[in-house]
Amino acid sequence: MKSFPWLTAACILAFGSCKLSESNKYDLIIRNGTIYDGNGKAPYTGDIAINGDTIAFIGNLSDAHSRQVMDAKGLAIAPGFINMLSWANESLIRDGRSQSDIRQGVTLEVMGEGESMGPLSTTMVKEMEQAQTAIRYKISWTSLGEYLNFLQHNGISCNVASFVGATTLRRYIIGEDNRDPTPAELESMRQLVAQAMKEGALGVGSSLIYPPAFFAKTDELVALCDEAARYGGSYISHMRSEGTQLYEAVEELINIAKRAHIHAEIYHLKAAGKSNWGKMDSVIRRIEKARAEGLNITADMYNYVAAGTGLAATLPPTLQDGGFGKLLERLKDPAVRKQTVREMNTPTDKWENFYVAAGSPDRILLTGFRQDSLQQYTGKSLAEIAGVRHVSPEETVMDLLIQDSSNIASIYFLMDEENIKKEQQLPWVSFGSDEGSYTPEGVFLEFNCHPRAYGNVARLLGKYVRDEKVLSLAEAIRKLSKLPATNLRIEKRGELKAGNFADVVIFDPAAIQDKASFDKPHQFANGMVHVLVNGVQVLKDGEHTGAKPGRFVKGPGYNRQ
Repeated sequence: MKSFPWLTAACILAFGSCKLSESNKYDLIIRNGTIYDGNGKAPYTGDIAINGDTIAFIGNLSDAHSRQVMDAKGLAIAPGFINMLSWANESLIRDGRSQSDIRQGVTLEVMGEGESMGPLSTTMVKEMEQAQTAIRYKISWTSLGEYLNFLQHNGISCNVASFVGATTLRRYIIGEDNRDPTPAELESMRQLVAQAMKEGALGVGSSLIYPPAFFAKTDELVALCDEAARYGGSYISHMRSEGTQLYEAVEELINIAKRAHIHAEIYHLKAAGKSNWGKMDSVIRRIEKARAEGLNITADMYNYVAAGTGLAATLPPTLQDGGFGKLLERLKDPAVRKQTVREMNTPTDKWENFYVAAGSPDRILLTGFRQDSLQQYTGKSLAEIAGVRHVSPEETVMDLLIQDSSNIASIYFLMDEENIKKEQQLPWVSFGSDEGSYTPEGVFLEFNCHPRAYGNVARLLGKYVRDEKVLSLAEAIRKLSKLPATNLRIEKRGELKAGNFADVVIFDPAAIQDKASFDKPHQFANGMVHVLVNGVQVLKDGEHTGAKPGRFVKGPGYNRQ
């Protein structure tokens, strides 16, 4: 065969050019934006290239080519934000678009505050379906991993992850009774933790002011955390008290972290009730002392002075020994009601009394009812409702719980604005909405949510960062992205970095602002322009695209044997 050296050289040159050209082709290039990479450092101007679900390159891409170009001039580019305390577990079943959070840049919802969507027994499935209110659905799973896979298969715009709930474990093995587990029962609970961790749970989550979690003692929690720690998991807790026993509750969490050798996080760090506001400085010093001693203690928070939970939080938890149904039975007994009124009005360190902590019934708003006949009270204060019904606020609480047969969603004004600002500045504090993710339509308009569902992140970036300069934008973004991802040991998310998943948010720092209020909570925030989840655009020019590329983000113990 005759040789043509010049042709060979030309082919080699052409092949090289082809390879170079191919290497410069990307699915998407985001140009000219101000990049906040999640590390808390000063931002810089640059371009970001994305291929598939991955960030391919960050830097100067002026000579590169792509199928799509997005101009981000004048806008901030950041890693997708992580909602450390999400209650979107039901709202995502109804509407996977996760609009109220996506429109604030939240690309990962972390669930599991005490209660998780698995593991579930047959009895628990039946009880959960019977307890559903506005959002109704059929439960087709039993384990936590099956639920999270169900969400992904069903279609969601955000990523999802979850802790396994200590309350859920207790219900599965013990039920609602006020007693300790037997050694065999505790071992069964540990095995459920191990199963959940292998399925991808992030660790164990507790909510210790609510029954039946209220009945769990420290040793029980240590045992569960010890099992989670074997798989690299964390412990995260709504502590036993955020008020009268705040110091003691912090000590218990530190004790659990030390004994189980586990990272521990405090859910929604706060000092609840005016008489407790002065405790926050001491709490911060105690946590920082523990951190200095080598314990990995962190916290998260929401950016509002009002908490949200059920109306039964105004009642002694012991009334729920045996379950919520037992509570309703007891509240029909005149003698019990008389004693309950006394306890509701008595400051105590035996349980977290939200009635006393709120200060007055006009500082308690009722936001969600099951019965249509009670919907007229949605958004009204307990004082207003009591006035209309011509009975005392205490009697109104008991009557409404019986009539609605549900733990009526309520908002309690408990916290101090100055403490919120102190907490926001702490380098080990991230953020969580403690709410669902909704759309202002359909069944979601049948109840009033807490405004943090639509505004927690936007309020931080608008009110506190831009307007009041409580912390820098770079630091706020770090605390919304890399900090929580690092704490949870989630790989390849939380930072704008080549090789990481392309969870990217692009927003206008001058326009980002929450709009939701306590009287009109169903209002989207302003200022978020584009959002990508796993490289797919779910928000374009401020409007949802309908795309649902969200995934089940698995914890460090996934499939570990």
